[in-house]
Amino acid sequence: MILLKFRLLSLNSVDIAFSPFFFSMWNDTLQNFADELLDIFRYRKLERRSDVPITALSLDEAYAIQAHNIERRIASGERAVGYKIGCTSRAIREQFGLGDPVSARLMAPYLYEGPASLITSDYVNCAVEPEFVFRIGCDVTAEFMERRNISESIEYISPGIEVHHYKFWYGAPSFQELISSNAIHACVIVGHEKRGLGNLDLEMERVGLFSGADLVASGIGAEILGGPLKSLAWLAGNLLHRGEYLKEGDLVIPGSPVKLVTVEKGAEITSRFTHFGSVQALFH
Repeated sequence: MILLKFRLLSLNSVDIAFSPFFFSMWNDTLQNFADELLDIFRYRKLERRSDVPITALSLDEAYAIQAHNIERRIASGERAVGYKIGCTSRAIREQFGLGDPVSARLMAPYLYEGPASLITSDYVNCAVEPEFVFRIGCDVTAEFMERRNISESIEYISPGIEVHHYKFWYGAPSFQELISSNAIHACVIVGHEKRGLGNLDLEMERVGLFSGADLVASGIGAEILGGPLKSLAWLAGNLLHRGEYLKEGDLVIPGSPVKLVTVEKGAEITSRFTHFGSVQALFH
């Protein structure tokens, strides 16, 4: 039975469509993973419901689990407010065996105005990254993408800090767990500054992450998939391919130019940009 369930995950929809019994088993396996991952997010623990390895999931199945759990979180009172993009560096994509970045959802109430005060113990192996925060000013439809530049969709940019539950519960890090877990995203903190893009070159924008007065990581925008606008364009195109689109009012964090930095209780973290100000988070 274990081998059969493992094999089912590798079959395509045409193969499994011939047998309602097989389809039911395949669907149950995905539901088991969805339940496990939602419990991890809500209760910070993993209770396995099957012995199928998470690495048996396909890319599409991982995204299906992510979308299913986002719907369940919305049904419980949360609200989708935008998107995050991850795996924007080539090294990270190669590590996970991915040809493209990954996307996940930003959710309220896990969206805070900076400066923010957070409880370190609310997060599993708490880790942070500095992030550009794009506020989308119009619907980015297929017609928009054909006729206009993606930079024209940005209403303003704010400084941000993304916080992660930096733990892979199923063993070695995998793209399957990364995607289906909503990209280990915990929350995002957004600064008060709201600056339009204008003629600024985001590829050369310098980003620094400070712990107290100490610079612990720094980089430039070009390290984000060749530039934050290229990352945003990837997301817009990916959503259109899936029959969705960026909407006016969405927030997007396009990825970080620096590595994840783990945070301990008592840390004062600041994300600072050359032209877009700074935002701070205190971890109690």
